[in-house]
Amino acid sequence: MTAGQADALQRLWPLWGLDIDGQRVIDLAELFGNTRPVVLEIGFGMGEATARMAAADPDTNILAVDVHTPGQGNLLGLAEQYDLSNIRVANGDAIILLREMLAPGSLAGLRVYFPDPWPKKRHHKRRLIQPEFLALAAARLAPGAVVHCATDWEPYAEQMLEVLTAHPDFENTVQDGGFAPRPAHRPQTRFEGQGLDKGHVVNDLLFRRVQHPVSHSASHRDQHRDQHKEQPPTG
Repeated sequence: MTAGQADALQRLWPLWGLDIDGQRVIDLAELFGNTRPVVLEIGFGMGEATARMAAADPDTNILAVDVHTPGQGNLLGLAEQYDLSNIRVANGDAIILLREMLAPGSLAGLRVYFPDPWPKKRHHKRRLIQPEFLALAAARLAPGAVVHCATDWEPYAEQMLEVLTAHPDFENTVQDGGFAPRPAHRPQTRFEGQGLDKGHVVNDLLFRRVQHPVSHSASHRDQHRDQHKEQPPTG
């Protein structure tokens, strides 16, 4: 960690930092000081791309999660340098954050850019994008929210596409059901550039959280249950 990163981390963490402890549900409006939509970014590296996206879209709040302290300090420093009030930095396990600290339907989007591909077959179970993770994420995403993943590891991209396509709570925003072109709002990262220089192929995936219609039978069952609750006790 550089001296500048350490200084930013010490000064700015009390203002813009969040420790993931699993002890409470976060009020996102209180955390950001406004009611703008919040996008969760898991794994932001050194934060340059996150800062650029925050600057380009000030009406969207970004809750950025990572465990890399130099990156945390760097992103906080960038937020201060460019007066980015729509960034909050969280330290800890993103799974605990999703499961214990975020309310259902509270997120307007999820970004997972270049996660660890765990290339060895025996380590594939450690990959983040799995059916269980998507079920948890779906519960925290509002209808219409977009999950945006990107990776330069093609076997992982294929797995991402497979599990997202199979999940009933998400639909591909690409009509042919394949990978998406890199959207203009996702800037190229330094890590991505290094991969491209090595001949890696970068794939983006954009899937939308779908709203399942309530079936007539379910609606009738709920109505009957509510009517039953309203009946006065007998005897």
